[in-house]
Amino acid sequence: MTADDSFSRLDDDDYPAYTMGRAAEMLGTTQGFLRALGEARLITPLRSEGGHRRYSRYQLRIAARARELVDQGTPIEAACRIVILEDQLEEAQRINAEYRRAAESANPTAAA
Repeated sequence: MTADDSFSRLDDDDYPAYTMGRAAEMLGTTQGFLRALGEARLITPLRSEGGHRRYSRYQLRIAARARELVDQGTPIEAACRIVILEDQLEEAQRINAEYRRAAESANPTAAA
């Protein structure tokens, strides 16, 4: 099973977080890769009551993007930095769009 085959299941609300083994299986990678992402501070696993590492759907999406870059030959540390910057850019664009919509609704004549 490849990560692409199982990726649609990441939106399944029955699984709010996955164990390290399941997360690695869904991404088509190893647990060591997930540990390396944690060491590079890209993702920090959640901890279950028993202290086991668990990963959210959001963290798996981030890890999948990092895996794509690593598979293309990018060193893991650089891949992590790229993914963090992409995530920050996406958030900044979302905030900018919200401010623009708010400004347009406050001053509808300026939009015309």
